[in-house]
Amino acid sequence: MISRRALFLVHGGGPVPLLNDPAHDEMVACLQSIADSIERPSAIIVVSAHWESSCATVTTRETNRLLYDYRGFPEESYALKYECPTTLDVAHTVTKCLRDARLEVATNSTRGFDHGLFVPMKVMYPDASIPCIQCSLIDHMDPESHIKLGEALQSLHDPSILIVGSGFPFHNLRAFFSKPTEQSQRANAEFEQWLITTCSDPKLPEPERRSLLCDWALAPAARYCHPREEHLLPLHVCYGYAGSGSTSVHRVTVMNKQASMYYWEV
Repeated sequence: MISRRALFLVHGGGPVPLLNDPAHDEMVACLQSIADSIERPSAIIVVSAHWESSCATVTTRETNRLLYDYRGFPEESYALKYECPTTLDVAHTVTKCLRDARLEVATNSTRGFDHGLFVPMKVMYPDASIPCIQCSLIDHMDPESHIKLGEALQSLHDPSILIVGSGFPFHNLRAFFSKPTEQSQRANAEFEQWLITTCSDPKLPEPERRSLLCDWALAPAARYCHPREEHLLPLHVCYGYAGSGSTSVHRVTVMNKQASMYYWEV
């Protein structure tokens, strides 16, 4: 029997996945395939790389609005809509789970959904009928704290809810917009292989997997791929929630970089 489901996904570059960009075709197709292959969630909790707060903070808006938290994109990207419902019941339950785990937690009743939520959700569930809420990263960026955040969510005890970590396993902005070199491509590949092995090797003992994720900055080319870790830490929340190696790995190329998505069903 399934007790917990989580998905760490690649949300791509700003709104570009929704603008028919060929460099995002594999990502879009992968997200659509994942959505078609898993049971439709009753609600989705998204931990986005694009929201940091001094403590874990949960959205409690009664009505949905979007944050166009990007600059310099085509005009149509500021008219995108994703009118999914919100769910105060789930938001309050998440807040209680975090408090019961003795984590510092806050709520935010004014913040809208950033593109870490509405871009991949619009790809996966374009009918916008699934209630969504967001939970922030913690701005001290401590990996173990984000694993503990995921562990606290285990007390939701609702397998119909999907936890989504929205980020990118490669996030060196300068490298995205520079001509690829043999060295840069090797660095991307080395960290990607480390991440795949760490997250999915069934022979890896869980204490070791957890330790590796906590010490991710020691991995090959880690700080080249992530000069700052906000796009990786949503994965730590997913792992903490699942508490095991991933069920499946989905490898894609996005903006000429190797990337991977991870799904847990435990």
